[in-house]
Amino acid sequence: MSKNPLSTRRWPRGQTMSEYALILATIAAILVSLYTSAGTIVATLVSKVGPLL
Repeated sequence: MSKNPLSTRRWPRGQTMSEYALILATIAAILVSLYTSAGTIVATLVSKVGPLL
């Protein structure tokens, strides 16, 4: 008797949607922190250059 290939359950390979969501949330948090720190750096540079104009 041969086994039915459709009856055996295999675990999915690759990443699941929840793992993709975690990766996306991590990237978003990194981008927000970089955007915030870049804004602070630009504000500091503008305040230093402003009096020279």
